[in-house]
Amino acid sequence: MSKDEIFKENMTTIADFTFGEKVASVFDDMLERSVPFYREIQRMIGEMAADFAVEGTTIYDLGCSTGTTLLNLSQNIPSKVKFVGVDYSQDMLVRCKQKLSAHHFSREHELICADLNQGVNIENASVVVMILTLQFIRPLNRDKLIGSILKGLNENGCLILVEKVLGEDYVFNRLFIKYYYDFKKRNGYSELEIAQKREALENVLIPYKLLENRELLLKEGFRYCDVFFKWYNFCGMIAIK
Repeated sequence: MSKDEIFKENMTTIADFTFGEKVASVFDDMLERSVPFYREIQRMIGEMAADFAVEGTTIYDLGCSTGTTLLNLSQNIPSKVKFVGVDYSQDMLVRCKQKLSAHHFSREHELICADLNQGVNIENASVVVMILTLQFIRPLNRDKLIGSILKGLNENGCLILVEKVLGEDYVFNRLFIKYYYDFKKRNGYSELEIAQKREALENVLIPYKLLENRELLLKEGFRYCDVFFKWYNFCGMIAIK
């Protein structure tokens, strides 16, 4: 696993964050060191998906990046299902294909390069997973995306959503961000790296409050919604059609 040092050196100009080859090459390390309890979140997603997966249906990972979640899902879901990974970054999909091949992934699957801002074609789905993906979709397009997911989910199918979130109050929001940056420092990121990445993400990653995400899911037609994970400014939610 290559180490994430993208923002290590002082930059005179900081461009918007993109998921190109440079990021794709270190993305696994970036997730491990930037997402609190990432492995536990993956474990939780695996066991929840296993309970909702139905034989003969399709399991979707929207924003599949390098394929870690697809592998995790396949290891937890024994029934005969099809796996579909969607990502707008061709560089990520190249890494995903390589990882699946390296792990001798033999389950029926398809990798699709598509921009989720345009919506997504979901068919015969029992489980849809979005890990730290919705936050990168332009807010004006989120209703349409969630609506298209709901449309393609079978009755009693689930959407598992993990997001970075804003605090419900600005006082807590400030504190939670501080605690998060402390977490990143404990994982080896310098103040310069944290500051430069924050600037690169400023116009790209637009988080909602937890309650705003919940309202979005219920408004689009999900019957049930609950929180399965919460750590300061990160949350995991599961919604059922």
